[in-house]
Amino acid sequence: MAELHVELVAADRKVWSGEATIVLARTKSGDIGIQAGHQPVLGVLESDPVTIRQADGTTVVAAVHGGFLSFADNKLSVLAEVAELAEDIDVERAERALAAAKAETEAGAARRAEVRLRAASGR
Repeated sequence: MAELHVELVAADRKVWSGEATIVLARTKSGDIGIQAGHQPVLGVLESDPVTIRQADGTTVVAAVHGGFLSFADNKLSVLAEVAELAEDIDVERAERALAAAKAETEAGAARRAEVRLRAASGR
């Protein structure tokens, strides 16, 4: 299967880089899947997990909060305000943050915590 090059970058660092067969993300316009040969596209990202499927069958999941994605010439750039790989998420800390945000009725913080937990569980 054809591959595309992916760069997942947060405002402060490169989070992940490599080859993938498909990348799934949620934009303000809806869910999108990008594969090699896709038409050029620019989308504003929603806070949601981004899933990167590699040719060897492994999947990389990252919690992404804001930013945009850009695809052209078989290169996908995911430029996020904040992003972290699922494997780097402290689930207990995210659960505490979610509970605290819900107790304070802080919708933005609750959404960020929910996205982190979904990414950590691979959903």
